[in-house]
Amino acid sequence: MEVILKKDVENLGYANEIVSVKPGYANNYLLPNGLAIVATESAKKVLAENLKQRAHKDAKILADAQALAAQIEALALVISAKAEEGRIFGSVTSSDLAEAMAKQGVEVDRKHISVDPIKQVGQYEATIKLHKNVKATIHFTVAAQEE
Repeated sequence: MEVILKKDVENLGYANEIVSVKPGYANNYLLPNGLAIVATESAKKVLAENLKQRAHKDAKILADAQALAAQIEALALVISAKAEEGRIFGSVTSSDLAEAMAKQGVEVDRKHISVDPIKQVGQYEATIKLHKNVKATIHFTVAAQEE
């Protein structure tokens, strides 16, 4: 069954793509949750017209994402956490990274940051998905908090 995605769906595709899925997945998950519509001939024509009109907007969005990626990769983040002998109490997660980046003037949604929970003091890196074609890598340091 072919559907047109209305929103990005992890491991399936991006918004405004026509993808082929099993009918059960479409009828039980994608269509009821408003993530997709059935790809009829008229829906495909409307999609093609919308994509043609949106092409120049996408170029600007891509340029903005690339500029933000360059800005993110230039950041030097230090996240301080309570630690004892190199082990952190709790963990450093994507929301902690998003908060630290916001303090330096770069707003990124925590859902777009991919990092495993960190439980040790040290140097780490995370991947930030800014656009379907643009990913930024941020290097940061987790340090023990001064008492």
